[in-house]
Amino acid sequence: MMFKKLFLYSLLAAVSVIIVKISLNAMLPTESYAFRQVKKIAPTVSNPLLPFNQHISQSIRPADPFDFPIKLGQHGPVNSLYSGSTQYPFYCMTVDSGLGQPMVDNQAGYGVPVYDDILQSEKIIGYSKDCNIAAKVHYYSLSQGGDIQKLTALSLKRFTNEIADDILLRVEQGTINRFIYTMVMPISVNEIGSRLAKSKWNQRLVFQFNGGSGIGYRQGKQKAKRVIDRQKQQLLDGYAVISSSGNKTSYTYNMLLAEDTARRVKKHFVSLYGKPLYTVGIGGSGGGLAQYLIAQNSTGILDGLIPLYSYPDMITQTTYALDCDLLNNYFTFRANKRSHWLDWQKRQAVEGMNALNDFPQRAGYLQPVNQIMAGFVPSLPSGNSECINGYFGLSSFINNPRQGFLRDFFHHDVVKQVKWSFWQDLVSVLGQDDLGYGLSTWDNIGVQYGLLALQQQAITLDEFIDLNSKIGSWKPQTEMTAEHIWLPFGRKIPFWLSLWGNQNITTVTQGVASRHQGSTQAMQAAYRSGQVFIGKVSLPIIDVRHYLEDDLDMHHVSASFYSRLRIIEQNGHSDNHVIWISDKNYNPAILAFKLMDEWLLTLRNIPSISVIAAKPKNLSDQCFSANGEVLFQGQDIWNGQWNNKSEGKCQKIYPMYSTSRIQAGGTWSGDMFKCQLMSIKQAITQGLYGAVEMSAYQPKLEQIFPQGVCDYSQVDQGRPSDL
Repeated sequence: MMFKKLFLYSLLAAVSVIIVKISLNAMLPTESYAFRQVKKIAPTVSNPLLPFNQHISQSIRPADPFDFPIKLGQHGPVNSLYSGSTQYPFYCMTVDSGLGQPMVDNQAGYGVPVYDDILQSEKIIGYSKDCNIAAKVHYYSLSQGGDIQKLTALSLKRFTNEIADDILLRVEQGTINRFIYTMVMPISVNEIGSRLAKSKWNQRLVFQFNGGSGIGYRQGKQKAKRVIDRQKQQLLDGYAVISSSGNKTSYTYNMLLAEDTARRVKKHFVSLYGKPLYTVGIGGSGGGLAQYLIAQNSTGILDGLIPLYSYPDMITQTTYALDCDLLNNYFTFRANKRSHWLDWQKRQAVEGMNALNDFPQRAGYLQPVNQIMAGFVPSLPSGNSECINGYFGLSSFINNPRQGFLRDFFHHDVVKQVKWSFWQDLVSVLGQDDLGYGLSTWDNIGVQYGLLALQQQAITLDEFIDLNSKIGSWKPQTEMTAEHIWLPFGRKIPFWLSLWGNQNITTVTQGVASRHQGSTQAMQAAYRSGQVFIGKVSLPIIDVRHYLEDDLDMHHVSASFYSRLRIIEQNGHSDNHVIWISDKNYNPAILAFKLMDEWLLTLRNIPSISVIAAKPKNLSDQCFSANGEVLFQGQDIWNGQWNNKSEGKCQKIYPMYSTSRIQAGGTWSGDMFKCQLMSIKQAITQGLYGAVEMSAYQPKLEQIFPQGVCDYSQVDQGRPSDL
């Protein structure tokens, strides 16, 4: 059976070599997007950028000249208030959100075409570069069982004539900063037709953030039903909910733009309904880190945070995430003895994040195809890792300016003109080089991959030398090319013919592949502009996540503790930071809302009380079972390697893993872009390699690391000294 599978993959690979490789930049548009493609890029519009000569939290936000509230039938402000130039091209997603076509704003062909009839798609009446829609009100019902229904004029009339347990929701949607905003207010039946009525509101406000990986250039999709579904219990309890597609990281990781947008969305809400008792944030993954950063960088938006599955920020996550494909490329193609890496536990000792033998890969068929093309004997993967299961393709998507989108939102002529990357999305704050490429913070100069594995004898000295000789780095952006992807069966079964982005990894020359030096200018700008979480937050936080390590999910437990360490480093304590971790079959978020309510109301009712003193007595770090039982609680339950203490009770139940940079000797706080360097001789003298005798290998190490190796006892070279 195994032979038959390998034969099939071999045959497919042979056919794929004959067929012309179709890169993403050359794909023909698919029918579903072709008629709404952006074919012409609008001129850049300059906007003010908030100064960040110091940390951005010290910069005063300007007064907003827009006259809130937005009138029904009109759109909100187009250009952001203080986050820099307006980004083009910009793909409108109002149709995808069920809101109809955007408003025409030009006849010059900029942006998406607008038709006289979207269903027939024949006559273009103009174009929309800014994707604005008129503010509208709709009504939904929400049952106690969680069923959500949009009410038509007829069903709304019937709803008014019936006594039901369902609650009625007034939903307003429009655009602010070109993104779609949604406001959901519980109301009574006799308040239908009134925009300002709010008798069912409990005066508490939820700001819903959402996650995903994005590189800008899209408005984002936001359906009202989805917003309601995520906060059903809170709406049943009387909370109002606000959200914006600009506060979903699938559509931008520019946290200054996200803050600007969130501030205006809340201002619009307050202009209609008055100030709430408090505003609590909720959201997972990117929606969690957005809360951390907005709370750190500014005031007036959030009063309490409930980040789910969160990282401290995105930009320091890229430091180890961009190692993943480099490591996979080494294990699959470059290792001197590739058979040594068939044990996925051995890979885990280098990668840090979890890896498991006999764990299936969703795209495992790509390995033998690519091995044959590289001239190797094909084999199916014998296991899987979080690096693959969670981060496959991330390096191409966020780091490769030639990649673009897998969906054809933009005509190929537009795709050729744009540098599609995470760095480009942040160019207003990180800066750009002389050729217009966004400056990158990613750096692996001096990084000794697998250093801890060597010290612990999980890998041999020869394996350590071979790994660090050949792993290399990402090429300069000017030299990158798009992935080669063949789609014989459509987009659902892509054949990635340049696995692990191998064509964009530096080659091995005279036994060594060169490393990449990041921009210290970009690193300092990332710190100052608030793209890095430095722990500067004193608001109440309940950090909640499911334990997903055994699923090789990218939302690893250790990320909560990176945030904690940074808070401790900044404030000297983490008493405002509670961490809850649960079995994946129990959701503690509703309980988190209850205790957060108690915490925030105490702060409001007793103005002189501190955040720590207001904290509920029964609120502490906890771990939960599948049935919601609190297994253990208290301040020592999560102790472990991250804080150099004996393993706590919850840590034993829900063990955490590290990252490639921690396994290279880095700190658990994970906030180092560029390490200070020391010579190989100094590293050997200091005993950096443990019991392993390295003197005979000094010349080889000096060839691999001509500038020296990381000294993680020193501060980040990229961090401004005044922070």
